[in-house]
Amino acid sequence: MADKMGFYFNQAACIGCRTCQVACKDKNDLEIGYLFRHVLSFEEGSYPSVKSYHYAGTCNHCEMPACVANCPTGALYIDDEDGGTVQYDTSKCDGCQACVTACPYSVPVYFEEEKVVRKCDACIELRANGEQPACVAACPMRALEFGPIDELAAAHPDALKDIAILPDSSTTSPCTLIDARPAALEDDFVEVLL
Repeated sequence: MADKMGFYFNQAACIGCRTCQVACKDKNDLEIGYLFRHVLSFEEGSYPSVKSYHYAGTCNHCEMPACVANCPTGALYIDDEDGGTVQYDTSKCDGCQACVTACPYSVPVYFEEEKVVRKCDACIELRANGEQPACVAACPMRALEFGPIDELAAAHPDALKDIAILPDSSTTSPCTLIDARPAALEDDFVEVLL
């Protein structure tokens, strides 16, 4: 198997502009109402000591993906040749949405018109041509990186897998590392709409 691949997110650099979200939507030709990458904004604390932060999240390409474990048809699978990314085959999808229910990160998206589930594939076609995932390439703050997770961990030794807004990483062992703002480690957060 190739080196395990994953994402790195520098939360301190993220300004919440949603360019990564738009680039992903454009690359995947997603209709209104469908997203594979979400940028969410949060506040922590109370007046006058309020802090805010953003989280840009997509499929974590987990080492123990709940979506794969719960897919009865094999439509979702770990692609060992692509560094263990979690891929999907819509021809095998029966639309049962077991993966949608199983994923603790709410990543798989059910497309009502097609009666299939799709999700972030880490832009496997772009990467096959030597390019970066659309979200990584588009970020004006260079807050996103994609590559071998061991190399990302070595380059960013303070990065974490767990922040307050996310489920415990021990469940699926996500391959996303986060250079977190201190506020993102506090439990008294509220989501805000910008």
